[in-house]
Amino acid sequence: MSNSKPEHPYRVVVEQVRPDVNWGRHPAKRTVGERVTVEADIIADGHDTLAAVLRVRHTAPGARPGPWQESPMTLVNNDLWTGGFLVEAMGRYEYVVAAWVDRFASWRHELEKKYAAGQDVASELLEGAHIVARTAEALAPPASKRRRGTDAGAADAAGGRTWLADRAAALAADAPQPDRVGLALDDELASRMARHAPRGPVSTSEPVRAIEVDRERARTGAWYEMFPRSATRDPSRGATLREAADDLPRIAAMGFDVVYLPPVHPIGTSFRKGPNNTLSANPDDPGSPWAIGSAEGGHDAVHPELGTIDDFLFFQARAHELGLEVALDIAFQCSPDHPYVSSNPEWFRHRPDGTIKYAENPPKKYQDIYPLDFETDAWPALWDELKRVVLFWVERGVRLLRVDNPHTKPFAFWKWLIAEVRREYPDTVFLSEAFTRPKVMKHLAKIGFQQSYSYFTWRTGKAELTEYFTELYRTDVVEYLRPNLFANTPDILHEYLQRGGRPAFEVRLVLAATLGANYGIYSGFELAENRPVRPGSEEYLDSEKYQIRVRDWHDPVSIAPLITQVNAIRHEHPALQHDRFLEFHDTDNGQLLAYSKSAPDGTGHLLMVVNLDVVNMQHGTVAVPIDRWNLPAAGYWAEDLLSGERYFWQGDRNYVRLDPGFRAAHILRLFPATE
Repeated sequence: MSNSKPEHPYRVVVEQVRPDVNWGRHPAKRTVGERVTVEADIIADGHDTLAAVLRVRHTAPGARPGPWQESPMTLVNNDLWTGGFLVEAMGRYEYVVAAWVDRFASWRHELEKKYAAGQDVASELLEGAHIVARTAEALAPPASKRRRGTDAGAADAAGGRTWLADRAAALAADAPQPDRVGLALDDELASRMARHAPRGPVSTSEPVRAIEVDRERARTGAWYEMFPRSATRDPSRGATLREAADDLPRIAAMGFDVVYLPPVHPIGTSFRKGPNNTLSANPDDPGSPWAIGSAEGGHDAVHPELGTIDDFLFFQARAHELGLEVALDIAFQCSPDHPYVSSNPEWFRHRPDGTIKYAENPPKKYQDIYPLDFETDAWPALWDELKRVVLFWVERGVRLLRVDNPHTKPFAFWKWLIAEVRREYPDTVFLSEAFTRPKVMKHLAKIGFQQSYSYFTWRTGKAELTEYFTELYRTDVVEYLRPNLFANTPDILHEYLQRGGRPAFEVRLVLAATLGANYGIYSGFELAENRPVRPGSEEYLDSEKYQIRVRDWHDPVSIAPLITQVNAIRHEHPALQHDRFLEFHDTDNGQLLAYSKSAPDGTGHLLMVVNLDVVNMQHGTVAVPIDRWNLPAAGYWAEDLLSGERYFWQGDRNYVRLDPGFRAAHILRLFPATE
């Protein structure tokens, strides 16, 4: 025979609370001003009526948790309850669902059914009077706490106590049953009992779940990646940061929000790579910015050819004047010439012959880069130094950090580092550049990265685009992973762009900018640069990673006008500033991709139709959810925000035609013809 004590006979079960990331182990993500909808499945034995509330509290960065605030939850159907709250400040919001058997509501429901069935309810009315009377008694404050005329809460309780006591007496009085039933079913009584009635045993959701709230830039923004040294007009030397600042008005004019710089630090000379990643470099070859460190300094220094820290601050200030925020690359790796190599050799991994191992990603070899050894016995000192490096730049105003290859460093390091930095600077946004296995990418997002690179670059067909973005935005992934859809990078020139020419760049631009609230391009994209170093490679010919590229931004091939249009549309329409309101729509042509985005309030729908075929004209019909969008079947306008043209549409399927080189896509605003 077991001697264990039975559990408390609780009756209410709260489960399947969402949003939820790994059963509460990690916070979900939102930005200031967003509304969080909380759902839970709440069940109990029997047929009693339940009540539930959502408890929420906010912890500001560096502060103690605030008080818990309660708001009622609503039964939707099939034991699904919902509630919500607005996140109004950065920091962490915690929430718990609490539920219990509502004795009064259960009695009221039973009374209503029996009375409607013509039964005598005298006993039920006495039972209700007893419940209301007990609630009134519970509102009586202890004598030691009664302070006449000084306690507003006590005065309110007294008023409620008197009202409820009078209603209890009326329910028990010898009056006609119809009159007493009317009093019992009165909405005012239900409201007061919901506010004041003592709760029975309360079940709460476990564990406490959290929402990490960031600033708006974490949720939406258009990024432009540039190599400042290539802003020169003299091919014999690279530009300084002050000179590169002259290129910022061009970038701002295209409507970008962020200008992102590769590492700006001194570049090593040992094993410096030459043009097209050759192993031999000439004395005047600039080398890769990711081979960080030389006699001139390491991760907290600026390359002398770019200038000084003051020149960086000048560049950043000019960007801010133009409405641009500067993002900086954080690459925790070193050139063989980095000061760390001599000052802290224990921070690197050594071969049996004593030499330091350089980086490899077969078949690629990076002889100019030494990875740091995060498993060194000296890891505490290494971690503290890397934190110091990050804070060095954050303290100088850099709040957007694109992190190079975070998946090659320990998860525990990033979780610690991001938390440490954001404790002091909560507006810092970390972008994870991790092109790796899906679960690794997702885990990096869970442990703290505010944005993540994605597989968008390699998703070009209709089926794979639909499947991938359904996973990102229509599953629980949307709660913690914010993709930043870079259409190209210095490392990635996809075959679609290589073969499709200018129309392919137009297609990928529209897809990136409208599928993603965050997207980016690497400079040269606007000029449709598409020459690979060799067939089958995604590397650029004459890659800017290894040499200076001077471009003619006035080349007529430029799609800068289209970029400017698309970014203007993004700024004007909130629907394109969020990711969780994406919906794909049916077409009868496999080369036409149709999808919509809506504003958080369920309005402001935009319908995008894109021709994925960059060679041939494609046409067909597109399904439109006219009922949900309150569009009259008899007729409505479809206004193309790219061309300004209007099309008169009718019904829930309409015709489109898209020609590569002329019109790659529609961005349509639909509205009744009467407007």
